[in-house]
Amino acid sequence: MSAYELRKNALVKAATGEKREIEYPRKADGSPKYPSEIYGENVFTLKTMAKALPKPIFSSFLKQRRGRQNLDKTTADSIAHAVRVWAMDRGATHYTHWFQPQTGATAEKHDAFLSLLSSFTPGGEEVTPIDQFSGSQLLQSEPDASSFPSHRMHTTFECELSSMSILYILLVFISYNGDALDKKTGLLQSNEVLLCTVVELVNLLELDAHVEHVYTTLGTEQEFFLVDCMMYALQPDLKIMGCMLVGQLPPWHQQLEDHYFGHIPSCMMYMISELELECLCLGIPIKTHHNEVVPAQFKVALIFKEASVAMDHNLLTMDMLHKVTHHHNLHVLYHEKPFKSVNGSCKHCNWAMATNCGKNLLDLTVCPKTNFYFLVFLLAVLCHCLGMQEAPPAIISAFLGNQLNEVLNAINEDCPLKNFSMPQFQTIKVSSTVLDVKVTGLPHIARDLTDCNHTSPIAFTGNKFEFCAIGSKQSPSFPVTVLNCMVTTAITEIVTNLHAQMGSKPTPSDDDTLAVICRYIRLMHPVCFEGDNYSDAWVAEAVCCGLPNICTVPEAFTYLLKDKHLAMLTTDTGIFSHSELMLRYHILNEHYAKDTILSQQILPAAIRYCKLLAESTTMPKAIGIEAAPKVQVLNKLAPLVTTLEAEHAKLTAT
Repeated sequence: MSAYELRKNALVKAATGEKREIEYPRKADGSPKYPSEIYGENVFTLKTMAKALPKPIFSSFLKQRRGRQNLDKTTADSIAHAVRVWAMDRGATHYTHWFQPQTGATAEKHDAFLSLLSSFTPGGEEVTPIDQFSGSQLLQSEPDASSFPSHRMHTTFECELSSMSILYILLVFISYNGDALDKKTGLLQSNEVLLCTVVELVNLLELDAHVEHVYTTLGTEQEFFLVDCMMYALQPDLKIMGCMLVGQLPPWHQQLEDHYFGHIPSCMMYMISELELECLCLGIPIKTHHNEVVPAQFKVALIFKEASVAMDHNLLTMDMLHKVTHHHNLHVLYHEKPFKSVNGSCKHCNWAMATNCGKNLLDLTVCPKTNFYFLVFLLAVLCHCLGMQEAPPAIISAFLGNQLNEVLNAINEDCPLKNFSMPQFQTIKVSSTVLDVKVTGLPHIARDLTDCNHTSPIAFTGNKFEFCAIGSKQSPSFPVTVLNCMVTTAITEIVTNLHAQMGSKPTPSDDDTLAVICRYIRLMHPVCFEGDNYSDAWVAEAVCCGLPNICTVPEAFTYLLKDKHLAMLTTDTGIFSHSELMLRYHILNEHYAKDTILSQQILPAAIRYCKLLAESTTMPKAIGIEAAPKVQVLNKLAPLVTTLEAEHAKLTAT
């Protein structure tokens, strides 16, 4: 069967095939269950553990969880037994230690609960099948790690049950010598370091703050493409690289701007509904889903969680998408640029900090000008993370919005704050404004303090920072770890400056705090940009501001090894050892090189195709048959192959 017939059959099947509809779980009376009743039903939570364990065992576990004592064998075995019974009652037959190696994906190895107990009698061996799961099996596994980018794993006590009858135990991944080989360990360590510095600063600004714990929160927005499974199978470049290396732009794509927030096709809606149901059972709260800019491109957004949990949930959602899409004869693409000349996919990470009292340290409140908490932590993110050339590829700037810029300028210049309550249309206090739509019967619409600049890689959006420079298939763990390190370093500097400014006073006065704030406002000024980040004018302006424009991926990786950055990630914060950071640097370069090598396989194939066309044109001419169509194709293809070969030579030279 020809390639044309295969593609035609794939299109016909996609248009006429049966759609898999999802039946929502129902109560005993036949009415549908509420999402809150389904949420987390396949998660072994602390509440579930408290019911399953004797009180002394559960209390011992809580003390271990808080770091007050080591987990003893009795407690570990009791927890393992409770987890196994809970999982097998729900149909589980296997368990897996799920972790995040440096490959950028997730890894798992399935082991059965079933074991065989042998006893030897005069009549021979007698085998008794039993189901067992010990505390040592729960806590630790010894995989053959030779195939991972470079081996022992340690649990973080999070267990979930997938729809595939497998108990998932979420782990960190470390070497025999204790080096972190995964992406999650560094994140957990950076959270701990950030906690200490933020608590110190908060209690310095306010003696009676009573803040004992600070944690980072994260809400991820995952973009992806969906393609038909059969069409995907017919495209070798898409299977190998995750993106198209050969193809043609269709006549209708995103140019009409009619797909974004448009009607979701029914076949896609069935798939997303099943995804959300599976994620609900795993305690993964998907808040929003919608069409993205390009046809067949979509986004799902998860509700804010503590950063390490949000990271697990994002990667579990990506894994679940792979499984669910196959039920609907679809395949999910996470490549950042799977198709040329249309928008690609990224991952938005909405990052903030909160205290154990429930206070968001990036919350503006009614009067941001006198909210020292907000101003100090806002500047800690902006000044050190951006102004100190800690940049991924291209130019990184931050969007704050006109009103917040007005607040910072008013503080720096010691001038009155612009009165946003003056009725230009109809507005109120600085923390939010109101839009009067001037239509009878429609209420006034609350307007956020900051607008959304879709061209900005980093934007402050009211009470959080939205980082948009992370690739769709990339794990956010390492970028967020580096962000935590930079904020930790910045806060340490701010604490030092506050101590120097206040002298022998027990707490800094308002004037002391404002003096330090003004110093950092002047430092962060070059990285704030409200315009179009794709314009040539911004490139020229960024050069004048001293911002780096890193245009190649290998050059961006070298920034990890600059003395200042190396010290920050190793000796200053202690997040990574020198060997751990070098491991990550070499793996990043190795992945880039391998991706480049795979993409280069298209050149030999194109040369062979040109040769085939050339031979097929000479034979018809020898017997007097016109070969004009093949000649036209060859004339179009030959210059493309020449260009591809020239670009390959440039890449090889660098």
